[in-house]
Amino acid sequence: MAKAKNRKAFVCTECGSDSTKWQGQCPDCHAWNTMKEVSLGSSRPHLANPSGSREGFAGALAAVQSLSEVNVEEAPRFSTGSSEFDRVLGGGFVRGSAVLIGGHPGAGKSTILLQTLCHVASGMRALYVSGEESLQQIAARAKRLDLPTDQLKMLAETSAERIVQVAEQEKPDVIVIDSIQVMFMEGVDSAPGGVAQVRESAAFLTRFAKQTGTVLLIVGHVTKDNSLAGPMTLSHIIDTQLMLGNTDDSRFRIMRATKNRFGQVNELGIFAMTEKGLKEVKNPSAIFLSRGEEATSGSIINVLWEGTRPLLVEIQALVVESQLGNPRRVTVGMDQNRLAMLLAVLTRHGGIFTSDQDVFLNVVGGVRITETSADLASLLAIVSSFRDVPLPQNLIAFGEVGLAGEIRPVANGQERIIEAVKHGFKKVIVPMANKPRKAIADVEVIGVNKLSEALEAI
Repeated sequence: MAKAKNRKAFVCTECGSDSTKWQGQCPDCHAWNTMKEVSLGSSRPHLANPSGSREGFAGALAAVQSLSEVNVEEAPRFSTGSSEFDRVLGGGFVRGSAVLIGGHPGAGKSTILLQTLCHVASGMRALYVSGEESLQQIAARAKRLDLPTDQLKMLAETSAERIVQVAEQEKPDVIVIDSIQVMFMEGVDSAPGGVAQVRESAAFLTRFAKQTGTVLLIVGHVTKDNSLAGPMTLSHIIDTQLMLGNTDDSRFRIMRATKNRFGQVNELGIFAMTEKGLKEVKNPSAIFLSRGEEATSGSIINVLWEGTRPLLVEIQALVVESQLGNPRRVTVGMDQNRLAMLLAVLTRHGGIFTSDQDVFLNVVGGVRITETSADLASLLAIVSSFRDVPLPQNLIAFGEVGLAGEIRPVANGQERIIEAVKHGFKKVIVPMANKPRKAIADVEVIGVNKLSEALEAI
């Protein structure tokens, strides 16, 4: 029998694009001198399965089914031990799912996973695989956090094949891989952390999790621009991608789901970093409402909708006479192009000219606004700062502003109003279409159709 040839390919170290021949410039990302040769090997490694054959999970054939025969029952879940973590995941862990948690160094990725596994190990089999820290370091952290460690299994390993072999013997329900950037596979001609190694290791571990029904938790590093390090195929391989980041206050951490096949995308979880690890924050709106008792101009509260719940945040604006020929438009936590558009609408339909003013807009607490419900609140804060007239402390506003000066409705309007009432706000300016048909106790709801009506209301 002829010997199988060892196939070669050229992979871009920047974007992960592959080619059958070397090129000076990557055809996808157009980076120069990034195409590196990798060995694809003649076959994938085979691992023993429970039946004793050498076919392994990688060689098992899938049965063909018609769509009507597929079981559509909701996948069973089990809790992580944290209601905020469960919320971001969509209700807890799903068996056979692969979850990637990314974040900057010191964000708390290893801490929250260690806490989670210590909780899960009390009723299930759990395995923590560390490729970066020694087991002594992890044990010291667990002792400092007063975590129960009797049932948690530990393994210091960086070979993906050996990790799967140990997992087939231990049969854990949950596995943590810390981190995917240090994992490697034999036969892949690339250093650990390279595009090929990260891609092949993640795919190999994910196939094992799918075949055995094991929950796979993978720790991933991020780059300087807060994007996931490694090939984009890593995001496609896994089922759920979570990003753990800091707020402006270093005590708090925000966990956001950027991809979730089993739950809501953009769901948000808030944690507080304490001496005993990450603790969930039951009322996250209270974090972002730490305003002074004295009313100041340029400040207003807006109600965002994050995932499946409302979130109250403070929007601050500062408008000052510009000393430059080209006035500045600076935003923190909001799209700068959207601010320029809103200022144009304010000039055309509100009669307020800011062409000679520097405009600064800040979302307090480190939250980044991606929805349009903050348009109206942003303009009211800008007008308040421009006129140097404070807005009432008990005022909330939300709504989308169109180019014609109309105030468009946003989703979940009544739920946002109810959340405002819970925090003691007495006056709400909303789009007319979001105004409740029945009056809500202890709050004055003002519905507006145009920007001019909103300016008159304040």
